[in-house]
Amino acid sequence: MKLLTKEIKAKLEKNRNMGWQEAKPIVKFFNPVGSATWLIGEIEEDGDTMFGLCDLGMGEPELGYVSLKELAGVDLGHGLKIERDLYWTADKTLKEYADKARQTGSIQT
Repeated sequence: MKLLTKEIKAKLEKNRNMGWQEAKPIVKFFNPVGSATWLIGEIEEDGDTMFGLCDLGMGEPELGYVSLKELAGVDLGHGLKIERDLYWTADKTLKEYADKARQTGSIQT
């Protein structure tokens, strides 16, 4: 599965000018065999560096940058890779997700 479509990438680029505190995340990635989750709100001009809420499943979700190429290159074994949640739609801003994640220790979607 392709992690970003042209449409999603265009929305991420548009969000870059809005600011993460006011923008809703555009895409959710997850580890299908683990607890890692990423809510991504924007992508840099390089087309690789994304900003969002990152939760590696260790109880300390944080806002930060992640590489699209690195996520796409993760090999989980048995042909599994990081996936995009096809059915997820944000109902809060990235800031609201981050605030809630800090309280609970994980991303709540």
